[in-house]
Amino acid sequence: MPNPITAETLLQAYASGVFPMAESREGDELFWVDPHFRGIFELDNFHISRSLARHIQQEPFQIRTNTAFMPVVHGCADRSETWINAKLLELYEQLHLMGFAHSLEVWEGNELVGGVYGLVIGGAFFGESMFSRRTNASKIALAYLVHRLRSGGFTLFDTQFITPHLASLGAIEISRDDYRARLETALTLEADFNRFTGTPDAYSVIQRKTQTS
Repeated sequence: MPNPITAETLLQAYASGVFPMAESREGDELFWVDPHFRGIFELDNFHISRSLARHIQQEPFQIRTNTAFMPVVHGCADRSETWINAKLLELYEQLHLMGFAHSLEVWEGNELVGGVYGLVIGGAFFGESMFSRRTNASKIALAYLVHRLRSGGFTLFDTQFITPHLASLGAIEISRDDYRARLETALTLEADFNRFTGTPDAYSVIQRKTQTS
């Protein structure tokens, strides 16, 4: 009988460069993914378009961290097809309680309208998933997350795969060897997701924007 996957198993897997997925919400089994090409954000090259910058400056939402971790995970899984099954929900909750998993949330009043969550080991942030129920909510979440990661001393923001949405914000693909070299360096660092307290002002978030559209 195979050994059960635990929260500690997940931490070891991420530190080795692999991550888990399920075939579907109903699937019982998890499998390990080790892509030939990995999506990442280089933190100094996150792109904020002029239109997105204007939206951020309007401050339409409230940004919070770790006040609704599991609702964010459930929001990410709330779609017709998802790789997040019951076992992963349980494991992510355990990792959150252990201090390794974090959420950045987008609120409109008392309503959670977007967010992103991921795991932290050393100076690496392993982005898992995000969701949006308002225009630009997920983009704004990523912009604030990148600011927090830079402020906390992180050097690696792993997005696992790359999508057109992520590419529009500056995500790139790198080889497995390149990824593992960056991961090895990041794991030696003592970054802190909570080093930046409070919510940064909009100007601080957009000051490194590189797009002009």
